[in-house]
Amino acid sequence: MSLELTSDEFEKIVIDELDELPDEMVEGLENLVFVTEDRPADGTLDLLGLYEGVALTERDHYGFGELPDRIVLYREPLLAVAETLDELRDEIHVTLVHEIAHYYGIDDEELHRLGWA
Repeated sequence: MSLELTSDEFEKIVIDELDELPDEMVEGLENLVFVTEDRPADGTLDLLGLYEGVALTERDHYGFGELPDRIVLYREPLLAVAETLDELRDEIHVTLVHEIAHYYGIDDEELHRLGWA
């Protein structure tokens, strides 16, 4: 049985987990927004989160008026993999770290090596 939370309840947990991340991880984030969506565009439950943007290691600079990069956390897939609120918080935390790592230019191979993927 998976958890059931409204979009607002889920978003509050995401915000709480963002607040728990180490300062050194979040202080360098700029022109980046965090959003929650129910499911990925393809409708599957396979993807927990997604970084959309240009990694810090690959960008020159942002120009005036450029849209921010986005980190999306998908509510239904995350709820599907967690049986308790504590498990959900852990999954959200790991997903946030994973997607923020992509922002910093850390790829999946390095994340696997570090134990975050």
